[in-house]
Order: sequence, then C-alpha cells, then structure tokens
Amino acid sequence: MKKWLRRIALSLLVLVIVAVASGATYEFLGRRAARRDFPLRGELVDIGGRRLQVDCRGSGTPVVVLEAGLSTGGALDWSAVHDSIAQTTRTCAYSRAGIMWSDAASGQLTAKRVAEDLHAALGKAGEPPPYVLVGHSLGGPYIMTYTGYFGDEVAGLVMVDASHPEQLQRLKEVAPAAVEPNLTPMKVARALSWAGVVRLAMRSAPTMPNQSAEDARPIAAYASHSIDGAMAEMEALAATFDEAGRFRTLGDRPLVVLTAAKPMPDSVRAALKLSPEGAAKMQAAWKAMHDDEASWSTRSRHVMVDDATHYIQFDRPDVVIEAVRSVVDSVRAPLAVASDSTRR
Repeated sequence: MKKWLRRIALSLLVLVIVAVASGATYEFLGRRAARRDFPLRGELVDIGGRRLQVDCRGSGTPVVVLEAGLSTGGALDWSAVHDSIAQTTRTCAYSRAGIMWSDAASGQLTAKRVAEDLHAALGKAGEPPPYVLVGHSLGGPYIMTYTGYFGDEVAGLVMVDASHPEQLQRLKEVAPAAVEPNLTPMKVARALSWAGVVRLAMRSAPTMPNQSAEDARPIAAYASHSIDGAMAEMEALAATFDEAGRFRTLGDRPLVVLTAAKPMPDSVRAALKLSPEGAAKMQAAWKAMHDDEASWSTRSRHVMVDDATHYIQFDRPDVVIEAVRSVVDSVRAPLAVASDSTRR
C-alpha cells in the first residue's frame, strides 16, 4: 500500500513539474512573440535609468497629452481617438511605468512620481508646452497632480469620466463593493503571470467598441507584463486620491468634464451587489462628483454622455474628440492674439 501511495505521490509531483514547466515555457515564448509581432509604437524615452513609451503624432500647438486610466492598455486605451485628435494638433499618448512597452519602476508609486515621469518623458521626447491634458478615469487625478506641480505648462484639461479624489468615501455608502473590490484573483494572477496564467486568460478578452483587433491584440500580448504596473497603481489608489485632492484649482483654464451616463448593465449591477435603486444612487453620486470637478475652473463645460459607459473614448470617440478640439481652440485663441501682437 505504501508503495502505491509513493507512486501516486511521485506521479502527481511529475504532473506538477510538467505543468509548471509548460506554463513557464508558454509564457517565455509568448513574451518573445509579443516583441516580434507587436513592436514598439512611438519611441522609448529614457527618463533616468528606465524608459517610458511615448507615441506622438501630428503637428501644432498646444500639445495634447493623453493620460490613460487604471488598466493594462496604456497608450492604446486612446486608439479610437488618437489619430483624429492628431489631425488638429500634436497629440501624445504614453504608457506609465510597467505598462505595455514601458519599463517597470522600483519603489513606492505616488501620484507625484507619475507626474514627474510624464514631465521627464515629454522633455526628453522634445515635446514642449503648453499642454492640454486629457485624463480618463484614474488619469483625472493624475493630470490634476501634474497641473499642481507643473501648472505653468498646462493650458487646458479634459476629464473623461474621471475619478474624483473623494470617490472612495462618497461611494462607500451606496456601493461598498465598488470601493472595496476583491483583489485576490488579480493578486493570484499577478503571482502566476510567469506561468502563463494571465496570457491564457487574455486570449478570450473581448474587444471594446471602435477598437480594432490590431489595437486589442498587443494589449493582450503584453498583459502579463502590464499587470504588475496596474496592480501597483491599484494598491496606491487611496494615496493617489489623497495627493490629487490637494489640487482642485484650475483658474480660468478651459476645462471639459465628460460623464458616462448610460444606465448600468444588469451584469455590472449584480457584480456590485446593487439594487436598481442603488445603481441610480451610485450614478447620481458620480454625477455630483463631476459637477464638483467642473467647478474647479471658471471656464468649464460639463457634458453628460447618455449612451456611453465608463470608456467614453471607445463608446463615443466623437464626443471625446470634440471636447479636446474645443479646449485646443480655446487655448489657441489667446496664443494667436499674442503672436499677432508680437508681429506688430
């Protein structure tokens, strides 16, 4: 009997070893294929011992800078609007530390560090201010932090269903599952990314509206690298909001705030453990926070996008494009007057 038990244990051990080796090989080959099949878009800019991916297109001033939300897509989260905005003015999307082609960062992640990374990357890439900053979701607090530290460079802003620095507190009563998500599956996936778990899961990931396969496939291919960067940002979320909350004054900079107002799908409501009434309260709280964001500038416009979910840039790219162009036009008007005065 003991002999058979030893054989069974040995067989199980062999199976585990084979599975681990197979997973590691699958991940190794997947990363090599990603580098081959989905080469860098734009350039890698050295910001002091590590590099960030920056993809700038078009020409003109001010330079539009696209700041993605909390995701693994980085610069490609703007694929549905990047080229169209670049027809109006110079437009740069980039991937933060540890996302897509960008190198990971060591040490503690802070909103100030994100701002400093972007500042260094734009400088090394030769992209001079003034900037119009466009932030989606968590990108909203990031661009407010950038404005707080480098305000002389920022001429205008667009908030795309942006997070609010008080959202954890304000949403806790109406939707606790939204502010206290179960991160265990993500942590397990990150821990096992070396074994191909993330890569395998991303094979069945759906594409977004107005997102081509050409733009979706690189995100999946680099997800096992990007998950580390995304999780670092998730774990620093409360500190990021606290830091960004210190910066809420934009003066007379032109500002457009876009709010996703499409009714919450039943699947999302169920995941957040909300009743229909609870979902309505959450969306009302979200709108109230965006009303507050719009009050941060004396030249603001708040637009409710009734047929868009959180990723407005994919659901309604035309709305985001129009919002950015309107801010660019507002910034250009005094620049044109100043240029004309100089010529005289």
